[in-house]
Amino acid sequence: MKILLVHFFVLTFFHLDTNHADFESCVCKVKEDLPTPPTGEHTLFYIQRTPNENTIMYDLNVVNGALDDEEPVHAYWLRYQEEGQKEELSYIQENYAYGLKSRKINANRYELRFVSYKKILFYLDHSPRDNRLHIQVTINGKIIEVNRVFLQIEGGSFWFPNVVCAEVRGIDPTTGIEVIQTLKP
Repeated sequence: MKILLVHFFVLTFFHLDTNHADFESCVCKVKEDLPTPPTGEHTLFYIQRTPNENTIMYDLNVVNGALDDEEPVHAYWLRYQEEGQKEELSYIQENYAYGLKSRKINANRYELRFVSYKKILFYLDHSPRDNRLHIQVTINGKIIEVNRVFLQIEGGSFWFPNVVCAEVRGIDPTTGIEVIQTLKP
C-alpha cells in the first residue's frame, strides 16, 4: 500500500506542468515540524509532504570520485517514520514514481525527467553563483536551483490524493537569493 500511495503522490504532484505560467498561486501550510535532513557536498534536493515525515533525498551519484554519466542522480528514502534510516527506493518507486531519467547534454549538463511525469524538465547544471552542480527548474518564468519541494495534501482518495498546494524552494542562480514558488494544481 505504501508503494502505491507514493506512486500516486508523485503522479499528482508532477501533473503540475511548471513550464507554463497558468497556475494560480496559493499559500501552502508547510509543516514546520518536519525534520530537516542532513546535507552534504553531494546533496541536491529533497521532497517532503503532509502525510508523514519520510523524505525522499536526491544526491549526486559520485562513483570513484566522478559523476556517473549513466545515472548522475541517486534517489533514496530517509525513513523518519521508522528509525530515520536510509533506504533505497523500491523497484516500483524507482521506475514509476520517484526515479529520474537522465540524458547527458554535454560534459557538465544533464536533462532530467521524473519517471512519473515526463513533461517537466529539470536540469543538472553548474550554477553561475558557485560553479557547483545543482538541480534547476523553471517555474512561472523563474529559474530555481531546487533544494526542497513540499506538497500539501488534504483528503482525496487513495488513487487521487487532493494536492492543495505545492511549494518549491530554492535559490535564484544569478542573485543567490532564496526563491519560493507556490502552485495550486
